[in-house]
Amino acid sequence: MRAWARAAGIGGLAALAPGAAFAAGGGVPGAEMSLIWAVPFIGILLSIALMPLVAGHVWHHHYGKIAAGWAVLLLVPAAIVFGIDRAWYELTHVMVLEYVPFIALLLALYTAGGGVLLKGSLVGTPATNTALLAVGTVLASLMGTTGAAMLLIRPVLRANAFRRQKTHTFVFFIFLVANIGGSLTPVGDPPLYLGFLRGVGFFWPTTHLFAEFAFCAVILLALYYVLDTLAWNREKPVAPVEERKEPLSIEGWVNVWLVGAIVAVVIAMGYVKLGTFYVLGQKMEVERGIGIVLFLAITLASVRFTSAQLREANGFAWGAILEVAKLFAAIFVCMAPVLAILRAGSAGAAAGLVALTSDANGAPIPWVYFWMSGVLSSFLDNAPTYIVFFELAGGDPVHLMTQGALTLAAISCGAVFMGANSYIGNAPNFMVKAIVEENGVRMPSFFGYCAWAAIFLVPLFVLVTFIFF
Repeated sequence: MRAWARAAGIGGLAALAPGAAFAAGGGVPGAEMSLIWAVPFIGILLSIALMPLVAGHVWHHHYGKIAAGWAVLLLVPAAIVFGIDRAWYELTHVMVLEYVPFIALLLALYTAGGGVLLKGSLVGTPATNTALLAVGTVLASLMGTTGAAMLLIRPVLRANAFRRQKTHTFVFFIFLVANIGGSLTPVGDPPLYLGFLRGVGFFWPTTHLFAEFAFCAVILLALYYVLDTLAWNREKPVAPVEERKEPLSIEGWVNVWLVGAIVAVVIAMGYVKLGTFYVLGQKMEVERGIGIVLFLAITLASVRFTSAQLREANGFAWGAILEVAKLFAAIFVCMAPVLAILRAGSAGAAAGLVALTSDANGAPIPWVYFWMSGVLSSFLDNAPTYIVFFELAGGDPVHLMTQGALTLAAISCGAVFMGANSYIGNAPNFMVKAIVEENGVRMPSFFGYCAWAAIFLVPLFVLVTFIFF
């Protein structure tokens, strides 16, 4: 457990300094692993889903220890069965190359986005709420789902503070702003960014996913407006009366520029190639290491140049990002063998599942890619899931952007859209949940949220399948 905790705690520092190779043999072999290795991942998912309901006090005080326990339950048997070198290699690979860049970007967006205060007289009527969700959906592709969610979640909370029936607003906020809205650029959502790093054109998602994005966004916004209107009419809330209406304005412009800097760094990391260096035996691109340093510098700049009064007015707190950091560290570790089994393709324990992606002639089946990448992105992190299916589809960006465009669109939509199906499908989902609950609004349980997704998202995705794939 100490090794896991040390890696999680000093991962950010380790990613900034070169190191020697600790294990030449590579990570755990997916082709040799049975599905029993998925038990720790299932365990942490069930812990997140059930413990807040059956042992809420224990979970809220010890969720970090519980999550670390599941990681240890994977790492210790892996060290015994495959050797310490391979287990260490797998741990460092996950933490250095996946978790640290992931959490550094989230931290920068969370801190800078939380330093932008949208002021003005906003009253959470159905029309105002729908407009806020629409704006957030558009902004998500420009500043990332995390950035857009952090910018708008607190204004939406303030606008609806006088209402009793408002849980549905934050559920649809996750659907739209934290997921579907990020489907038009690599900046929008991590899966598309990983595709960009592998050679997919920056504007390829804009031109090839726009119809699917617009279809889902318009239908969900319309459904939300109807749902919120019914809730408004049923509740008949009394809107607060202000003597003088405050015009809409933005305070904390330095953080707006810092969010722009984050976007610029993300884009630059896709175009600038500066070679590689080793960190704890893992080969990292120099530009990615520089990006991590810049994300941390932007975080510190945001803390330094944002007044405590502004953050207090924004209801900003560190609890949400701390919860995400702890839980996703364990999630990344525990899902490593699941992804390794999937990467093994026809040679792995999930061979039957992989075989479904192609027809009798070996040609890819786009709708199967849409649903398989989507369902797995609902419970695995959607970024590595995207890469698994990107590789299963051939891994050649030139081919996938042209002859294989429908398959790549299916993978992209599945990973981005269906990340909304559970709280852990995409990191901003959990952040929004944590921030909303910090502000005293009750959110659905893990399974309760999945029920919302089953009612509103799954039928929509069935329509997407028939129309587009």
